[in-house]
Amino acid sequence: MNVKFIEKRTMMGEEEMHWALRRISHQVIEDNPRLKKICIIGIRKRGDILAKRIAEILSELTSWDVNIGVLDITLYRDDLTTYGPKPLIGPTYFPCPIDELPVLLVDDVIHTGRTIRAALDEIMDYGRPSAVKLAVMVNRSGRELPIMPDYFGTSIDLTEGEEVRVNILETDGQDSVKIVEVKIDNE
Repeated sequence: MNVKFIEKRTMMGEEEMHWALRRISHQVIEDNPRLKKICIIGIRKRGDILAKRIAEILSELTSWDVNIGVLDITLYRDDLTTYGPKPLIGPTYFPCPIDELPVLLVDDVIHTGRTIRAALDEIMDYGRPSAVKLAVMVNRSGRELPIMPDYFGTSIDLTEGEEVRVNILETDGQDSVKIVEVKIDNE
């Protein structure tokens, strides 16, 4: 089986992603005018990079004590058996105790809600935050669980066979949000 991804269109480029992250950061500030300290936790692979960027913007705009962590949810996934006998697991890092601290969870895309459910399970194993808010670059249709982002850069409905790809400069060589068509060749 051969899988090909054919680029259909670009939804966001570097500048649009930059402004989306600034807008998300401003919304976080507006929603938390009395906040003094926050823990921003990014879901590993791209959410952690977006979390770092949001933290930099918040540090620039506020006097908050901004802590940045990273979460690897691999062992918390409900589809772990589909990853084979040796899934790649990265470290989880919390920069401070999260008990009674507001947490901003960051990921690149929310689709079914299962990744976020796994992230929430892992966060609760580390402590009991005062609140957990969710920020994503792309709010994609197709939710299977009742989990919605508090902040998002863009929202999209896709048709059968379409996927969204969030590209990050640090890992992909460019910042962009692209819609790709998935073609499966069974030859």
